[in-house]
Amino acid sequence: MVRQAAPLLLASLPTPSPLRAPFPLPQIDFLLLVSRQGKIRLAKWYATTSPKEKARITREVAALVLARAPKMCNFLEWKERKLVYKRYASLYFVTSIGHDDNELLALEVIHHYVEVLDKYFGDVCELDIIFNFHKAYYILDELLIGGELQETNKRELLRVTAAQDELGKEGDEGVVVRR
Repeated sequence: MVRQAAPLLLASLPTPSPLRAPFPLPQIDFLLLVSRQGKIRLAKWYATTSPKEKARITREVAALVLARAPKMCNFLEWKERKLVYKRYASLYFVTSIGHDDNELLALEVIHHYVEVLDKYFGDVCELDIIFNFHKAYYILDELLIGGELQETNKRELLRVTAAQDELGKEGDEGVVVRR
C-alpha cells in the first residue's frame, strides 16, 4: 500500500511580484569610504541624522573598523544595526544595515559599487575618489536610491555616467572665461 503525500496548498504561498526581488534587499543607512589613516573620503547618508550625530557616528565607526585585524569577519554588530565593511586597497567601504538584513547582500552591493568604480576610472584608487568625488557620488546615486539598490546592470550605470560626462563637457564648452 503506497501512501500519497498531502497536496500542497499553493494558494496559501505568497506569489513573488515581478517588480520586486524574490528576497528582501538590505536597507542601507549610510555608506562611508574610510582611508587606512581614518580620513573620510566619501560619506552618503540615507537616514535622517543631525550633523553632530553624523560626526559622532563617523568617528565611532571608523575607529571600530580600523581596529579590526585583516583576517576578521567583515560583519560587525553595532548598536541595533550591523556594520558591513570590505577593504579594497587603501580604502574601507563601510555600510550600516538593519539587524534583520542579509549581510552578504550588503557586501555584494559594496562589491558592485567597487566594480563600477573600477571600470569607470580604470583601476580605481584612493586619489581617483579624492579628485573626482563628484563622479563617485554620481555613480553611487545611480546605484542606490534611498538606501536601496536600484540598478544592478554595470553597463547601464557606465552608460548613464558617460552620458552625464558628455553633458558636462557640452556645458564647459559654452562657458567663456574673462580675465
